[in-house]
Amino acid sequence: MLEVANVTKKFGGMTAIDCLSLKAEDNMILSIIGPNGAGKTTLFSLISGYLKPTSGDIILNGETITKLPPSRICKKGITRTFQIVQPFMNLNVLENIVIGALNWAGTIAEAKDYSLHILEKVQLIDKKDRLANTLTLAGKKRLELARAIATKPTVLMLDEVMAGLNKVEGKQLMDLIEKIHIDQKMTILVIEHVLNIVMRLSDKIIVLNYGEKIAEGSPEEISHDQRTIEAYLGRRKVC
Repeated sequence: MLEVANVTKKFGGMTAIDCLSLKAEDNMILSIIGPNGAGKTTLFSLISGYLKPTSGDIILNGETITKLPPSRICKKGITRTFQIVQPFMNLNVLENIVIGALNWAGTIAEAKDYSLHILEKVQLIDKKDRLANTLTLAGKKRLELARAIATKPTVLMLDEVMAGLNKVEGKQLMDLIEKIHIDQKMTILVIEHVLNIVMRLSDKIIVLNYGEKIAEGSPEEISHDQRTIEAYLGRRKVC
């Protein structure tokens, strides 16, 4: 489904992503974890076309998409959310989602019908006429998720969608993501710092540190990986 092949991204003298390779298979949930500054969001920006690699390629279904702009990549089937929610604040909830659906819909009416269907899925249908800027943070997170889903992606990238939510809100959103994954049968890439969520959601986990992949495996394997433990907790002192 998706392959990152030997990708490096440099910003001047700083290497944010260092010769990284990964594969996400069809209909899997792949989590990207690592400490702050590990290069996780940079990776998402490279895959979605907001940044271009210094070297290496991004491949979707056997087609190299490295040089395509974000709009073309979205039409190919990759979409993302952002750490800081970015709804169109002065449009209502339904209009926000219609904009996502226009990625593929031939008419406004078609986009609107599908958007109403998505609103039911994310439990925002009762707020469809409210301005986006009146929603709570949890509501804006659901709206951001709904707008991404409305583009009909085959690869959905979620960048810290749980950030800022309390435990109840986080669990509700996690349950929703699991339901969407089952219903929509899409590949999902997740960046998340809450490790119990990562362990529950993921089929596979990749660990980044200073732009390098230091571990890859199942949740069980990653939970016992020494390099992962050191990256998060620091190397233990030996007395």
